[in-house]
Order: sequence, then C-alpha cells, then structure tokens
Amino acid sequence: MIPAGGRTLAETSEEELLATIFATLPTRNEVMIGVGDDTALLRVPTGSVLVTTDSMVLGRDWLDAWSSGHEVGHKVVVQNLADIAAMGGTSTGVVVSLIAGRDTTIEWCRALNEGIADACRAENVAVLGGDLSSAPDGVRMVSITALGELRDVPAVRRDGARVGDVVAVSDLLGRSDAGLRLLQRGDVDHAPELVDFHRRPVARLAAGPQAARAGATSMMDVSDGLVRDGRRIATASGVRLDLDSALLRPLVNHLIALGEDAWSCVLTGGEEHTLLATFPRGKVPDGWYPIGEVVEGGDVTLDGRAQQGGGWDHFAG
Repeated sequence: MIPAGGRTLAETSEEELLATIFATLPTRNEVMIGVGDDTALLRVPTGSVLVTTDSMVLGRDWLDAWSSGHEVGHKVVVQNLADIAAMGGTSTGVVVSLIAGRDTTIEWCRALNEGIADACRAENVAVLGGDLSSAPDGVRMVSITALGELRDVPAVRRDGARVGDVVAVSDLLGRSDAGLRLLQRGDVDHAPELVDFHRRPVARLAAGPQAARAGATSMMDVSDGLVRDGRRIATASGVRLDLDSALLRPLVNHLIALGEDAWSCVLTGGEEHTLLATFPRGKVPDGWYPIGEVVEGGDVTLDGRAQQGGGWDHFAG
C-alpha cells in the first residue's frame, strides 16, 4: 500500500531520488558501465542477447489497497525474467522506467526500488539503469526491459510443437488468480498463501534452461492463462494441445480452498509465470508436470472438448 503522508515527488528533485535509488541496486561482473551514465555497457560472453519488456499500471495491474510498492517491484521483475526463461535463457540485467505523478510519495518509490533490487539480487540479475518521468497526479506506471543470454542451449520458440509431444508445465497453476479472487471477495484469511502468491509470484526460472537442454520443442510462460497461452503455442505450431483432466487434477486439488472456482483458476488464471512447454515423449524433465499431449488439429481442448476464454486482454478485458 502507498504510505500515508510523507514527502512526495513534488518535494524532491530527480537527482536526489536517483542518488537514493542507485546506492541499493545490484550489479554483475559482466556490467562494464552501469547506472549513472547515458547507457549501460555489458560484456556478452555467449554472443547472443535476449530482450523482453513488460509494464504495470496503477489501477490496471495493481491497486495500492492490495499491493505495496515492494510487491509491485517484485512482480514486475518476475514477469520479465519469466519471459527470458521461457526462451531457455538466463537473465543478466534489467532496465527500469518509472512514470509517476508528483503526488507519489518518496517512501513508495523507495519500496518499489527495494522490491526490484531484492527480486533481481535473488536471481543474480543486475539493475543497469532506467528512466524517470513525471505524470498527472494519480498516475503511476512501472516498466522493465530485461536482458538475458542463451548458455549452450538453443532458443525455444512457440512454433515447434509436434504431434506426439507431451504437454507439461514447470510448476503449479492457478495460484495468482486464486489469490486475486480472494482479494476481490475480501476473504484474504481463507488461504493467505494464495493471496501472497498473487502479490509476490514465484517463478522457477531455472526450469527454462532445463527444458531447453531436455529438448523442449516449444515453450512460453503462463502469463495470460493455460488455455489462452496454450492456444498461442497451438496456433504458432499448427497443432492442437489436448489437456488431460486426470493429469490436471493434482494441480486443481492444490486449490481446493477455492471450491468450484479451482478448475477455472487452473485453466484460465493469468500472472502465474509457470512455464508451459512441449517435449518429445520420454524427455519431460524432473520436476515438470505432464498435463496432456499434442495432437493433430488446432486450438486447445480438455479431454477432447474445446475450451474458451482465459487470461486478461488489455483492451477487451
């Protein structure tokens, strides 16, 4: 939550705020020039660079009543690093932009910075720099561009799934959506671990390179729901992903506190950042959950039945 009272951005200078931020940011040996200059300079031993970007907007992607600045910082880092992992990559650095109204408190900015720094430090990722810009009061947006590299593995794309492959996920599903539903109901004590996951998602990033080494034929992270993101792989690959309800049942049972909503959370819940991949039969790595198979046709089905919806569309809702 945004702290009540305290100094706001209108009462400080850009230089003062940046001096506070720069002092706490993590770096890496590959960073030859980091924060404080016009651009960062990195040494790239592998010769390949992965780049992705994502943003969070107050009122769309978080509410101050539900999430602190630290939690926002953590989440925006994780969702970017998960995209790098989904290509089989290892994240190395991030660039951060903050666009905020002058009514934003300095304490909120510090908490955001700490959340970003803590999440990056946990994954040995450097913060390379970024940008600050003012906005009308009440407006806040955080954007991160993440960089990564492929370390002796091929890039895993969305368009390589083949008939006969096994569909698998790297972790549980539906936890973030379940936590959001509990927040919307005002029932945060019912399953606090799910609410915590929505506020501070955890992605098993090492599963991305693991999948690439195992020969994954396609992969992406589940940010918009299993059905919606599965459809993206199916469309890109010209195949159908047929999910198996019996294999999904253990993931649903994990959300038993949600009752009848559990299936919906698993199939359509977004902001999970679990990895979804397809593998040749017999090649699914340890720790992954097989949940179906790749068959002829198109789209995503559950036990052969067509599935609709899932996830958040930034314009259609």
